[in-house]
Amino acid sequence: MTRFVKQLLSLILGVAVFAGCCLVDEDVRDCETEYFLDYEMLMITNLNTEINTELSIGTDIQIAQALRTYLDDVFNDFAHDVDLGFYDVVRDEVEGDSIRLHHETHVMDASESSYMLYIPIRDYMHLAVANIEDNTTIDIEDGNLCHKARLSQNVSDTVSCHNTGIFTARLPMYIPEDKSETFEVSLYMANCACAMVIDTIGSNITDMKVFATGFATEFSICDSSYRFSYTPVVKADEVKLPDVGAVCFTTVTFPSRDPEYTKVSIETEDPFISERSEDALWHLSVYTTLADGSITETLLGVGTPLRAGQLKIFRAKVLGNGAVQPDDPTVGVSVALDWEPGNHHEIEL
Repeated sequence: MTRFVKQLLSLILGVAVFAGCCLVDEDVRDCETEYFLDYEMLMITNLNTEINTELSIGTDIQIAQALRTYLDDVFNDFAHDVDLGFYDVVRDEVEGDSIRLHHETHVMDASESSYMLYIPIRDYMHLAVANIEDNTTIDIEDGNLCHKARLSQNVSDTVSCHNTGIFTARLPMYIPEDKSETFEVSLYMANCACAMVIDTIGSNITDMKVFATGFATEFSICDSSYRFSYTPVVKADEVKLPDVGAVCFTTVTFPSRDPEYTKVSIETEDPFISERSEDALWHLSVYTTLADGSITETLLGVGTPLRAGQLKIFRAKVLGNGAVQPDDPTVGVSVALDWEPGNHHEIEL
């Protein structure tokens, strides 16, 4: 496990005191004072460890380089944009939730930047999201309500991979009335990735597609927890490789179901080591087309969770009948020869 604690995003919020707010007996809740927020991107990941372990010999080095390039916009602490929300700490009687009192979005395109905000003196719950603007799969839903605010994946039978690494933070801000205060806000990665490197030497396949299931569909920003509202099929992207006798498919998603954890990874001591579940927690489906036009379906069941910030690489080989045999003996395998699309799969091959 490798921890990347990198560039400081320092967003400075400074405000001036209104005339009359210095009166001792006056209600200062609508007045403003000076305080600061320091934002820090904390990327806890096993990316380097996993790639160096699985892809470090011979032609694997070329695969590793291609995979790193593909994942560069995901496992990256560079903040293109930030979405900042400041919420009341008391639930609104009409909304039944704490409402957003102030909201700002900024395009940073940098590792650090400074902003000045003017908001009244009061206690807040602060929620922050980084790198959401250019993500074509994830949106912020119900952002005006604190406990309902969530990152929601586009609802569809088959969905695309996330194309950016999403980072989030939440912080109670208790604002003193008589002095300035500095708050430190840590943003943690909310999505993860899986890669399959499949040896095709000696096979007679003409096409291959990979899909994945078993991942969360929503992320609650305030309580940092994942929800499984439906069961989408994620279409893996093929990573372009040189002629190395192998193909590589990658998915970037929310984490899988996890018997041990339900939130983002904030522990720095082996956060990706887990016990194997007796039942598969998530699945990979590989469809290979043979020279005669027939399709072989291989279903792979994975019993270890895929967690936020994690990269998992599987090695496998295509057999003569089109089946895909994983190197990891703990991965469950089910093969269907001469497979034909059925009503139980809404997959565009």
